[in-house]
Amino acid sequence: MNRRELLTRSACLVAAPFISMGRCRLFASEAHTYSVRAIELVEQANVIDMLSLLTLDWPLLDRWRKTPDTFGDAEFKALRQSGINVFQPAVAFDSPEYAVTRKWMDEWNQFISRKPEYFVRIDSVADMLRCRGEGKIGIILGMQDANYIHSLADIDSLYGIGQRLMQLTYNSTNLLGHGCMVADEGLTPFGLDVIRKMNEIGMAVDLSHCGERTTLEAIEASRKPVLITHSNCRALAPPVARCKSDEVIAAAARKGGVIGMTNVRHFVRAADPVTIEDVLDHFDHAIQLVGIEHVGVGSDLDLRGRDAASHTLKYDIAGLNHPRRMFDLVEGLIRRGYTNSHIELILGGNFQIALSQIWV
Repeated sequence: MNRRELLTRSACLVAAPFISMGRCRLFASEAHTYSVRAIELVEQANVIDMLSLLTLDWPLLDRWRKTPDTFGDAEFKALRQSGINVFQPAVAFDSPEYAVTRKWMDEWNQFISRKPEYFVRIDSVADMLRCRGEGKIGIILGMQDANYIHSLADIDSLYGIGQRLMQLTYNSTNLLGHGCMVADEGLTPFGLDVIRKMNEIGMAVDLSHCGERTTLEAIEASRKPVLITHSNCRALAPPVARCKSDEVIAAAARKGGVIGMTNVRHFVRAADPVTIEDVLDHFDHAIQLVGIEHVGVGSDLDLRGRDAASHTLKYDIAGLNHPRRMFDLVEGLIRRGYTNSHIELILGGNFQIALSQIWV
């Protein structure tokens, strides 16, 4: 069953599209209501979350990937009902061993190939369009560090098994450059060679965790658009090293890049309270700075948020920590006055356009 069938069966949609004053339940079993306009926008957009895990329950994810038959119709339905069409479930490993990352990719490929009725590995924008048309879930294989890259041949090898995105560094230093939590001495000569190689074969350069200097030098070095898949605006959270300066956001935009806004509480606002309105402020700030064409979504969450797995740390923001968070985000963008076409760009259109220029 595709998402339109699910919506229709719950009697949510009305004949006239985009009637913002109409509200209904998204699913018959749920009490919360959304505007018809928000529901139809999520239905019509190709919704891409450029950093989102299928689950942050690591033992469960491990079981799904190693034993794909443990993932069935109920699990697929839960993911589809989120409104997200494409997930980019990247992680980072402390180990710099190539074999560790290769094993991770091999297990993803095993999982996707064993569940073709549910999943499509996204190797190209054409795959995104086919995946959406078939009512399946797209998986972009990426990594949040490049510490396992020791030669340019490693990049060729991983590209050959489906990796289409790589973050140059995580929070610390590797052979390519420096992360946001260490003294940043910029891109290394090997890092420059890696970017050239990634541009050549069509692998997306992600700079989300990179330090300021490494980020700016990587943007300058790349011939193609670069991505900041999951970060926020440092202007609104000044002490947070993981957020990006206006200079970085503007430089990435000039190259045709896109920044995906996260829902991680203290990347949105350094001190509590933090609300969905604070998240929307980041969208507003970036869009006012560089234009609607350079902003997307990179939640850095699964469908239920991080706090459910932690009794101490608080990562989540009320209203964005549940399986329907995309619908709540769209309601917020509607409140802020964005047009339907602008919201569709934010939900995935901008990342799709950038990737169409990168994956060639």
